[in-house]
Amino acid sequence: MCFTGSVCGDSSRISSSVTDDVSVDNSSNESEGVACSRISPGGNSYYVPVVDAVFIPYADQRFESLDKCFKFYKEYGRYSGFDVRKGCDKKDEHGTTILKHFVCSREGFNELFRGKVVKGRRTVSRRCGCKARIVVKLVQLNSYAVFNFVEEHNHPLVEESCRQFLKVNREMTMGLRSIVFDAAKVNIGCSKSFSLAKEMYGGYSNVGATLRDFRNFNRDLKEYVGEKDGQMIIDKFKVMQETSSSFYYAYDVDSAGHLTKLFWADPVGRKNFEIFGDAVSFDATFDTNKYNMVFAPFTSVDKHDRCVTFAACLLSHESVSDYSWAFEQLVKAMGRNPVIIITDQCPAMKVAVPAVFSDANGLVPTKHRLCMWHIMNKFPIKLGNRLCKETDFMEKLKKFIWSSILEIDEFEKGWEEVIKEFKLEGNKWLQDMYEIRSSWIPAYFRNDPMFGLLRTTSRSESENFFFSQFHRQGDSLCEFWIRYQSAMDRQRNERKRLDNESNSSVPTSVSTWFIEDDAAKLFTRSIFYKVQEEIIASCLDMQIKRMSDEVDGVTNFEIRDVKVQDKLFKVSVSRNHVVCSCKKFVMCGIVCRHSFCGLKHIGVTKFPRSLVLNRWMKIAESGTSLSSVSNDYFKMEHVSMKLTDIWYDFRQVVDKAGVQTDRLDYVHKVIKQLNTDLDSQGVVVDFTKRDHMAAMVGEEPEGDLTVLAPNVCKNKGNFFKRLISEREKAVIKSKKRIRKCKECSAVTHDLRTCPNRKKGDS
Repeated sequence: MCFTGSVCGDSSRISSSVTDDVSVDNSSNESEGVACSRISPGGNSYYVPVVDAVFIPYADQRFESLDKCFKFYKEYGRYSGFDVRKGCDKKDEHGTTILKHFVCSREGFNELFRGKVVKGRRTVSRRCGCKARIVVKLVQLNSYAVFNFVEEHNHPLVEESCRQFLKVNREMTMGLRSIVFDAAKVNIGCSKSFSLAKEMYGGYSNVGATLRDFRNFNRDLKEYVGEKDGQMIIDKFKVMQETSSSFYYAYDVDSAGHLTKLFWADPVGRKNFEIFGDAVSFDATFDTNKYNMVFAPFTSVDKHDRCVTFAACLLSHESVSDYSWAFEQLVKAMGRNPVIIITDQCPAMKVAVPAVFSDANGLVPTKHRLCMWHIMNKFPIKLGNRLCKETDFMEKLKKFIWSSILEIDEFEKGWEEVIKEFKLEGNKWLQDMYEIRSSWIPAYFRNDPMFGLLRTTSRSESENFFFSQFHRQGDSLCEFWIRYQSAMDRQRNERKRLDNESNSSVPTSVSTWFIEDDAAKLFTRSIFYKVQEEIIASCLDMQIKRMSDEVDGVTNFEIRDVKVQDKLFKVSVSRNHVVCSCKKFVMCGIVCRHSFCGLKHIGVTKFPRSLVLNRWMKIAESGTSLSSVSNDYFKMEHVSMKLTDIWYDFRQVVDKAGVQTDRLDYVHKVIKQLNTDLDSQGVVVDFTKRDHMAAMVGEEPEGDLTVLAPNVCKNKGNFFKRLISEREKAVIKSKKRIRKCKECSAVTHDLRTCPNRKKGDS
């Protein structure tokens, strides 16, 4: 056997096992670095890697363990351009390996594909009988030496540009696994997270893994949870409760042990309920987990007029018993009933709310209100688009429905006039809505604190859309919980940002009234802008029609708002308090323009503290009874942050090195030395992929499972099982691409049945 010393395009030397009459052409094309060789018929070509001598194994080379030997041969294969795998071995009577083969991945043949036609799935085999290998033998305790080394391959080696696809160059490191896991928290799939890793690492070849590797890890993560899903989520909640006693959870199982109900409220949510839990919105959403369990968060508005989540639950059914159980857990967790709860027209909720939120336990009973947003959306469905969109019916009716300044008799009179005008007295649905008017028309609960939950678009629908950006229909409960935490982190971080904006800056005053400056110091920015709007209107749009003499420090006004026709507002004003007949302060907690007009007229320059609700103040959270949440169980978050810091520092070093070869060589040298120093520190316990998955989604339960994964539920809200209305069918149909005839562009037929084509053929 003879070897040529020229370098091929695949970084290998070519060797030919030939007879003496074979001529070999050693002429080379130096510009392409390729050596050409003519081989006689029957000759076998061999490829020998050309790499640095430090990576090439040699006879009697010593290794402390088989793992280190395999690692060395993998490095040799990585630089050479071939994959390696573990081959056969020989053990003594004690089970100790005394001889071990590490071979090229293309060693041997796949007998399944030799001379056979395989039907079905198309597969390939890379085996070609390559003899390249390294054989080590045991020379003393835990010490192995190279016994045989075959470096010739019977196949071309992988070119430099394609070596990123070799298995020796592909590994889902802890950093890459963290990228996949962290991206999944915000509903970023494997494809996009792989593209993100490419940008972070500076190219696909630098990632060290392929898109398939990313997807396989995501698959392995789901398989790790598997049927242990129910037990793992309960175990996780137990650990969180042990870490923070303020964390509350409850669950229920069926007769077979399958999880059917799950409720939780973390310390931050319970603290928020103490401040903002007077008015609560509750609505169920679907398609957030693979079991089709109903996800229902308890929502309200915080001091910035943004959505805030107190607690949440997963339920197997939309039944009275399930909703009653969830409401009971809310009362146990929070210690009181909400003043008002707002839901949709679900019949089960209609029964469960008064049954649970009652005065049975000595608590103040909750008032049940229906969300106007849900009801108003049904008008076009129940009455038709022609009436609602092509006439002024809705415009006239909304004047009475939405108005919060009308008295009950004024609303009823206005409703009756509009119904008669459009001859809708016999409409059954309108009659039903009128019968329950006390539960959804603002005129009937002007004395109840709503804090904007009813008049604006549905807070629950807004929350459902918010959570839909994180959850997927195929999520396990463990994945659902991780994404839920990510959603809560975003919601609470946004609140911190708004807190910082409110505390670090002062809004500009528009008027010269000192009470506006005082309001800017008390309220958060978003609430101040609403107060400022009322102050400006009190200066520009108010007309005082009558003013009484001061009696016991109280002055009575009759004020006309130029933007409201045929309405006089009665205002009783003192220097410390004010009461207005519009009752905006009662409903929303914000002083109305009529009240400001009266305060200004009697010379008040400081905001009366009796008119400042704690829920709207910058310091709303001060003085709460619950302690803050502990972060001890978020250990993986700290590890992830540390990895991010290390990666950021490394990128800075690479950026400083730039494209200068000497600087890059220095960086490479330091990294290699750091790797050597870490190896010399002694035995390091490997943080395996399974250990990493356990840290991500939780430890595997020990012993028998006491809580089984939920059964797949069938609820009316699931898109693939529920009945779809005609309106929704029309919307879905409108989004589909319309097929047209290629001959005449008509939509009633296609090219095959086109009448114009038939005429032309005849």
